[in-house]
Amino acid sequence: MRLQACLNGARRPADHPRLPVTPGALAEAAVAAVAAGADALHVHVRGDDGAESYEPAAVAATLGALRAAVDVPVGVSTGAWVVPDPVARADLISRWTVVPDFASVNFVEAGAAEVASVLLERGVGVEAGLWNADAARALVASGLADRCVRLLLEPVDADLGAAEATLAALLDAVDGVAPGAPRLLHGFGATTWPILRRAGALGLASRIGLEDTLTLPDGTPAPDNAALVAVGRALLDN
Repeated sequence: MRLQACLNGARRPADHPRLPVTPGALAEAAVAAVAAGADALHVHVRGDDGAESYEPAAVAATLGALRAAVDVPVGVSTGAWVVPDPVARADLISRWTVVPDFASVNFVEAGAAEVASVLLERGVGVEAGLWNADAARALVASGLADRCVRLLLEPVDADLGAAEATLAALLDAVDGVAPGAPRLLHGFGATTWPILRRAGALGLASRIGLEDTLTLPDGTPAPDNAALVAVGRALLDN
């Protein structure tokens, strides 16, 4: 995998006119993103009320629509802000009737190891979300690093200088950790494009989409996910 498309994130429809929320809209956005160069998808599942959900029916509906539309790996979020209790979150995952190819688990969150373990038991690949060096150390302490399908290097700092410092600490913290797990590096907001370029320079995978940024590199509004993917792919490949 070279470029993952993060189609919606925790954003609300008012944030962007082309933000996909429903299964049908996600499927439409996925087709365009894959055509533009994405080779995997990351989505935040929504329920019928438009709120993020890990309910089995919502997950099944979203995955069904995406898999009917595109033939690339599909992953979902398991962020604690949707279901703060990790035991309740793990219980929902254990009851999924349709499972994604992978799911991201934020190792800064309480109960991350338990959530990751349930995913692994279900045969779901775990992307370890590492926002800082402490998260990387938590992953190592969990004993699950070698079982992860991917390590997500995700400096969440709004300031680019701070994000670069966090990245340096992250790279040091994961040096020699889970050598068989590819690294994916991405930023958020104002750091999205500089960090994507950094990923290209380091030879790492990255991701792009309306979850991470609403603008193109020149600061103009992005028309949709596909436009972001097309630019991101060109930057990574050059």
